Amino acid sequence: MLHQLPVATGPVADSVGAATLPLMEHFYTIQGEGYNTGRAAYFLRLGGCDVGCVWCDVKESWDAEAHPRVAIADMVAAVTSYPGRNAVITGGEPLMHDLTQLTSALKEAGCQTWIETSGAYPLSGQWDWICVSPKKFKAPLLQVLAEAHELKVVVFNKSDFKWAEEHAAQVGDNCRLYLQPEWSKAAAMTPLIIDYVKANPRWQVSLQTHKYLDIP
Repeated sequence: MLHQLPVATGPVADSVGAATLPLMEHFYTIQGEGYNTGRAAYFLRLGGCDVGCVWCDVKESWDAEAHPRVAIADMVAAVTSYPGRNAVITGGEPLMHDLTQLTSALKEAGCQTWIETSGAYPLSGQWDWICVSPKKFKAPLLQVLAEAHELKVVVFNKSDFKWAEEHAAQVGDNCRLYLQPEWSKAAAMTPLIIDYVKANPRWQVSLQTHKYLDIP
């Protein structure tokens, strides 16, 4: 369920230390992908992305100017109005923004902070879980890969397995490794992923379970 938040009016701060951020949508749901699948979480989807994935399913998030700037305090209030205390910051590409104030406010409110990022921009903010999902259209930064708790590679074609291994070589030893079929190619790619994980068991299968459950 989507909710309306007050839109900031008047002067707003720069991206550095911003008191507001462009918010495309926000909702309380179940995390559908990766390590935290099945856990209750509040999603804050920020506007702005220049990574340019051709198969992106939220292209409407790309233009930051198309989305209202919302006060960080109002976002935190929305998150904490529900019993879950896991806040997922996603996009778009959330690291196009300085997330220091947002994550500080969320943690002060007792929330766990999770981010889903392509890794194409420097890391900002305080994070309990960092999921890096690298994209071919704009390479992830090595310093972000090094901080990742989870590497989630979307498999669109057979060549993506080799590409996944190249990025797995750049993360830490304790990073969890996931292969996830791109939704429109799931019928063709899922059997290949299953076979690959059976042969390479340090990887795990990730599915977009929220789509199977028909929830946001």
